[in-house]
Amino acid sequence: MPTPTFESRRREVTDYFNATAVEAWKKLTSDDKVSGIRETVRQGRQEMRDTLLDWLGEMKDQRLLDAGCGTGALAVEAARRGAKVVAVDVAGNLIDQARERTPEDVPAEAIDFRVGDYADPTLGTFDCVVAMDSLIHYRGEDIVTVLSGLARRTSRAMVFTFAPRTPLLATMHVVGKVFPRSDRSPAIEPIGEARLKEMLAADPVLGAWRIGRTRRITRGFYISQALELVRP
Repeated sequence: MPTPTFESRRREVTDYFNATAVEAWKKLTSDDKVSGIRETVRQGRQEMRDTLLDWLGEMKDQRLLDAGCGTGALAVEAARRGAKVVAVDVAGNLIDQARERTPEDVPAEAIDFRVGDYADPTLGTFDCVVAMDSLIHYRGEDIVTVLSGLARRTSRAMVFTFAPRTPLLATMHVVGKVFPRSDRSPAIEPIGEARLKEMLAADPVLGAWRIGRTRRITRGFYISQALELVRP
């Protein structure tokens, strides 16, 4: 069950992507020319997306939850590999873009784009869950709570990213607070890898899962770390 702190931060994320960052995010996730800094973010996101898709492996006829799907790039690639994707995001503007950008070679029934809460149990059960850069805005306790709920409805594996605690990321976190509130993106919540693994292992549900591969990707201003959880 999402906590009050999760709900509060989710409202910030929703407002940011539905209003403040609409055009910037649309451009970043397109093929349009962007600044050098944003290009490093674009490259880092592509490398992370490729990593998570590689970890998911064979997906033919697998039901996949793309939790925080954004503009749908990962959902599209998963569908091309045969997955039946439920792609969910809190921001209606991002879902609108995702639907518009879905290529013609991807059957309409292959991806079910939805505006809403990816932790909603009414979404049903899944073979796999992927959450790329959608949990980085939440505290470690909230990340574990959400993953624990999803684990109850997932039969094979979950792959997700978190914001690793590094000096550069800590500096970016502090600097972000000096901007006017109207210009800020929702704060990220860095957490140490060892600490996160301890919290996952201590959870009554996730403790039964195996912690698998991990990979940190740093490309300029893009810093994110992937982690794999596998049901025994």
